[in-house]
Amino acid sequence: MKHPRQMARMAWCMAAAAPLCGCVTVKPPDKPIEINLNVDIRQEVLVRLQQDAQQLIQQHPEAFPQSPTRKNP
Repeated sequence: MKHPRQMARMAWCMAAAAPLCGCVTVKPPDKPIEINLNVDIRQEVLVRLQQDAQQLIQQHPEAFPQSPTRKNP
């Protein structure tokens, strides 16, 4: 069992600290939260399109005739 003076001191500290504990309020902002993400997805889209086009050409070569290569004189 703790000493009565220690118990009284702890009770006094708790009573003294009670007014210091404030009430926390959380309220939403008036304006919507805006998040700007500067992300460049162009490269990924181009790679996917190139791969899809290459597969399509390989699957249907008759739909995409190859032009004859030119020889420089």
